[in-house]
Amino acid sequence: MKDHLTIVKHPMIQHKLTLMREKTTSTAVFGQLLREISQLLTYEATRDLPLTTRSIETPLLQMDAPCLAGRKLALVSILRAGNGMLEGMRDIIPSARVGFVGLYRDEETLMPVQYYQKLPDHLEDRCVIAVDPMLATGNSSAAAIDLIKKAGAKDIRFLCLLAAPEGVETMKKAHPDVPIITASLDDRLNDVGYILPGLGDAGDRMFGTK
Repeated sequence: MKDHLTIVKHPMIQHKLTLMREKTTSTAVFGQLLREISQLLTYEATRDLPLTTRSIETPLLQMDAPCLAGRKLALVSILRAGNGMLEGMRDIIPSARVGFVGLYRDEETLMPVQYYQKLPDHLEDRCVIAVDPMLATGNSSAAAIDLIKKAGAKDIRFLCLLAAPEGVETMKKAHPDVPIITASLDDRLNDVGYILPGLGDAGDRMFGTK
């Protein structure tokens, strides 16, 4: 992927995102919409995966048919909100290996604090898609990519639901080689680091916590 930032403006994605933004949307509906949008965004994130062919038998004849080349993809969820996107992505790529990076944002410094890491092996030979619904300050996302790179990954994409200009800039400075795929580039961050207009805290809305 060549572009550092790709905004996927498909009408179905934009419609579902509007429903998610509404504050009256229930926890159950919010989670289902996130899963559906994640499925659609996955198509864009995997658009340029390399293909090879293998010989198969259809009911009528033999053919050389296209299939994905190389090792199975790796999906890395940035906890906890990344798990909401992970489910939809696994609907599309059920054979993908799955990893987790646990980070939380210090509410005073807005800097990430790591508390967990479990990643698939052979990341250097896999396409890795890191997922987190919100790219706000970009500090946590950049830190997660740092950890993924230290584990050997070279081909990394970052998939999010919403991005703020500040987060995109942070990621571009820290990881210019990692393309960002998102459904929307929102206006800005507020004084406590939340995306505006945004949709609130994705994790809280997904899991019904405050």
